[in-house]
Amino acid sequence: MKLGVSTASYFPLLHVEDALEKVATLGADACEIFFETRSQYCDEFAKVLKDSMAKAREIHNFELHSIHSLTNQFEPDLFSQGSRAREDALITFNNILNVGQQLGAKYYTFHGATILKKTSVANMNFERIARIYNELHEIAKGYGIEFCYENVHWTYYHFPEFIEKLAPLCPEISTVLDIKQARQAGYTYKDFLSKMGNLVKTVHVCDYDLDGITTIPGRGCVDFVELFKILLDMGFDGSVLMEVYSKDYKSFDDLKESYDFLKVCLDKAKK
Repeated sequence: MKLGVSTASYFPLLHVEDALEKVATLGADACEIFFETRSQYCDEFAKVLKDSMAKAREIHNFELHSIHSLTNQFEPDLFSQGSRAREDALITFNNILNVGQQLGAKYYTFHGATILKKTSVANMNFERIARIYNELHEIAKGYGIEFCYENVHWTYYHFPEFIEKLAPLCPEISTVLDIKQARQAGYTYKDFLSKMGNLVKTVHVCDYDLDGITTIPGRGCVDFVELFKILLDMGFDGSVLMEVYSKDYKSFDDLKESYDFLKVCLDKAKK
């Protein structure tokens, strides 16, 4: 299990290529690159990121675990009934995967369709969702990247049983656990993790208080030693990535303090 950080933690204070140096300065062993906009889904920007990663790794070497886009720009259209909207979304999806392949990413973090209207679980067409997931998984596999479905409170995957219903229809499904999103959906992260089991490849962590207000790890009520123990007992061998909102800290020194706190928690969990 590796401990790392998502460049989303620096958004929108720093552009992603500048955030990579901060990732190295933290001493992170793993990283998720968060793309900010469509202009970054191209070969030219892939070169910018490769150069930035090379410089950052001179400070501290880290693994590029995953890539993650500003998903509402196109991912909901991957589920569109309209052929042109879906075709355009697939072009964007392939462009991002192309960049991820050039950077050496192992995983793609997927949000999927949003819930804009009240949709009961009973009305969800899991056969259609599975068909789309499997297609996207195969496309990603062609770039050497594993496609992972993340629990997000404003998407289809907002309740723990979603993955139980989808997994039998998706033989190669993988997941991302986001503990913040679990709380915002009205569940605990354990509710989601118990259903994900060994499907989980990435864990996104921040902290939150008793009212669910987010903060950086170490300043809320999440027991991270317990979380790490659960993951270790499961045999989890992916990456735990700090993914926080920029509003939840005052300086980059706060992030360093928070990352060091997580390292201590991981060390305690291993004992």
